[in-house]
Amino acid sequence: MPCTNLPHPEEPAQRASRRTRIADAVDGAVVSEAISVEVSVHCDAWLAACPEAEAVAAAAARAALAHAEGKPAGMPLLLGLILTDDAEQRRLNRTYRGRDAATNVLSFALIGPAADPAAPAGAPVLLGDVVLAFATIEREATQQQKKLADHLRHLVVHGVLHLLGFDHENAADAAVMEALEVEILERLGVPDPYRAIM
Repeated sequence: MPCTNLPHPEEPAQRASRRTRIADAVDGAVVSEAISVEVSVHCDAWLAACPEAEAVAAAAARAALAHAEGKPAGMPLLLGLILTDDAEQRRLNRTYRGRDAATNVLSFALIGPAADPAAPAGAPVLLGDVVLAFATIEREATQQQKKLADHLRHLVVHGVLHLLGFDHENAADAAVMEALEVEILERLGVPDPYRAIM
């Protein structure tokens, strides 16, 4: 799957620690009350091709957060999803990764109050933003004979898992991440995206 994501600013040990901090913050309350997903549409083509794109993306993000790490308790989680076009995605990729090309999904991880002992009680954990490029994702969905909404769900789940510290830099990590994606997507009614790739 042609996917590129912004690397976490942390080293591997720090990523594992970040994943543990998030896991420690997610442990019992009702997921829908503790997760805030803000969807920003920068490209009208998303809504023209998939009128339910905002709801689809938000539901996929919540499913990834709930299933991957448990259910949030104590601290609310904040996540941004940006549905954009290839031109903006290319600019972001060039600016932050030094790659002058559009890509399907970019994940921008933030270090939230879970890492700040001085943060007020109940302060939200700012996970970051997942940015998705319309034309690239639509083209991939067509080439792979997938529904656009299903491919969007997959890439949102993929991007959110990156924010949680998962990666696919080596075969072992990729296998863990892909298996988790497949499991989350199955709960959303989406077929295994890796088996479906042509």
